[in-house]
Amino acid sequence: MKLETPRWWYRRDRRSMPMTRGLLTPASWLWSAVTARRIATAEPVDPGVPVICVGNVTMGGTGKTPVVREIARRLAARGKAVHLLSRGYGGRLAGPVRVDPAHHTSADVGDEPLMLAREFPVWVSRDRAVGARAAADAGAEAVVMDDGHQNPSVRKALSLIVVDGETRDEEWPFGDGRVFPAGPMREPLASGLGRADASVVLLPGDLPAAEPDLLSALRARPVLCAHLTPVDAPPAGPQVGFAGVGKPWKVERALVAAGCRLADFAPFPDHFAYDEAALRRLADRAAQFGAGLVTTEKDWVRLPPEWRARVTPWPVRAAFDDPAALDALLAKAGL
Repeated sequence: MKLETPRWWYRRDRRSMPMTRGLLTPASWLWSAVTARRIATAEPVDPGVPVICVGNVTMGGTGKTPVVREIARRLAARGKAVHLLSRGYGGRLAGPVRVDPAHHTSADVGDEPLMLAREFPVWVSRDRAVGARAAADAGAEAVVMDDGHQNPSVRKALSLIVVDGETRDEEWPFGDGRVFPAGPMREPLASGLGRADASVVLLPGDLPAAEPDLLSALRARPVLCAHLTPVDAPPAGPQVGFAGVGKPWKVERALVAAGCRLADFAPFPDHFAYDEAALRRLADRAAQFGAGLVTTEKDWVRLPPEWRARVTPWPVRAAFDDPAALDALLAKAGL
């Protein structure tokens, strides 16, 4: 059973859930030690083509996938044969396997690979090095890896950390700095920044600029800013929204900011597998309000085919504030 992301993780005030934080802190020390040792002792494999890693230092909900897609689009526009690589979280296939949207489901390969495979060649592989080699053997001139900043098995030509730039309501992307499970960090911030070539601060479309304190915390490496921009306007009329992502409350905020008439919103755990019972409850709720159903593109691909016609997907993209700065980083990576 999947659990929802604890919102208290993202409170920088250590007085929030002090007993829970304290009880979980010894486990976070162990997590940090294991991660650090794995990274220090690894011998990364060179797959023969540049690998761009788009990762993060927190447990999810930062917006890696829109950044992956935007980087892939820029490379493809320059004539590069770009393939994407994912672990395929939530899917049953260990890989390496090239995702076929006409054949695979999210239960096979995970939701993000299935979504991205409608636009690019996507490989799923639990062993990232084997997956990168498979992409190279299939003709990839560049591999963009969705997640994997803490995975040292592949030599990376460029490592980017995506950071959630939304800091409203006293929320801070790194919480009070504690590592999982006592906080949202996959590793201490200084360690993650030390291996990164740059950070990408991803902001919602209605926030014009990143908080100065956040930019200051990331200055160990270059910082790029991007805005999460709707591809289309939300559907007209009242809507019941739902999302099973790392931070579902951000989807609710974004829909409202984009002008959606939200009658209600239902959060689900990240990568939630929607079954008939859950979807019927959502449909009944929408019927009470005379509303439609709207969700993220990532959630929509997890829906059973018979439900997709009844739910509107709301895609978004990452628009970089300074595309030339991104191109300069790609050039340094030989792309």
